Amino acid sequence: MLSGLMNYLRACFQPRANRHVHTGSDASGRQDGLLWYKDTGQHFNGDFSMAVVQANNLLEDQSQVESGCLGLNDSGPYGTFVGIYDGHGGPETSRFINDNLFQHLKRCTSDQQTMSVEVIRKAFQATEEGFLSIVTRRWPTQPQIAAVGSCCLVGVICSGTLYVANLGDSRAVLGRLVKATGEIIAIQLSAEHNASIESVRQEMQSLHPDDSQIVVLKHNVWRVKGIIQITRSIGDVYLKKAEFNREPLYAKFRLRESFQRPILSADPAILVHPVQPQDQFIIFASDGLWEHLSNQDAVDIVQNHPRNGIAKRLVKTALQEAAKKREMRYSDLKKIDRGVRRHFHDDISVVVIFLDSDFASRASSGKVPNVSVKGGGISLPRNTLAPT
Repeated sequence: MLSGLMNYLRACFQPRANRHVHTGSDASGRQDGLLWYKDTGQHFNGDFSMAVVQANNLLEDQSQVESGCLGLNDSGPYGTFVGIYDGHGGPETSRFINDNLFQHLKRCTSDQQTMSVEVIRKAFQATEEGFLSIVTRRWPTQPQIAAVGSCCLVGVICSGTLYVANLGDSRAVLGRLVKATGEIIAIQLSAEHNASIESVRQEMQSLHPDDSQIVVLKHNVWRVKGIIQITRSIGDVYLKKAEFNREPLYAKFRLRESFQRPILSADPAILVHPVQPQDQFIIFASDGLWEHLSNQDAVDIVQNHPRNGIAKRLVKTALQEAAKKREMRYSDLKKIDRGVRRHFHDDISVVVIFLDSDFASRASSGKVPNVSVKGGGISLPRNTLAPT
């Protein structure tokens, strides 16, 4: 817990330039204005591509790809981990998740000696508790951190099984080959938690039967308590612990009445999917992408273009759509600086994971390096190789 706190504090006080590495080599990714991208890399089950574009004053999206041993000290199963963390209210929670969730997963995997739904759920719980400890410590001097939170989308590919765990409204979409027609169809793998979805509103009403205002329509948008759209997250402690729903938290965040049970949840929806030969690739992305592209649109783009740079292509297509909606040119949108850019589109993070059926045999030969890449410019490739 202490090491996670120290990593978090170092990240918060590190100069911004040091957090975003500008490089001419795709080994660590490249920067083009507010766009960071890694055109191609290899994970344990195939190739991958990443891209992030910033819109907020401080980048609130975080993302990572980890491939290799999923346990501590090179013990445990091998596979690939993908994380998309879409922060809100500030970058603190998404950065904390980026620094801690995968480490919790490795510890839990080592404890259980296998990957499972229980392992993933425990890793989410440990991350939530870790951030709560940060909020508790900083409450006297920085109370607004209680109103910072993050969506959290995780994919784990291990031993032929794909696990997709989600809090909030980021999304994972599978591209699957239909052998009879040769088409690639889009299959959404993640369950979303956004009050704009009727079934989510019904779930909230059933969990809070005594609160007629648990979800309300405000400015034509459904919001939990009129404040927030998502119903599950890491952080947002002021809507989970009544002791943080008070001064000195800003009045705009505080609820007029106290509450007995948490309003938001940190319990992820988890899907378990045995990987099939017809499963071609998975697109993991924050909701900034899906605001402008449908599931099938995104799958068609991946299918119909080269793998190299495909995540960047998805982001650019979304930005072109955002520009079109404002009746402006993409080239003009690119000139708008962060902060102001948020009025045109959100931060967008995309990871495309390709699933190659013959890659496992290549991996077993020891030719695939373990990889740790964090979207936005931080890349930490390790020198070790996957075991023979």
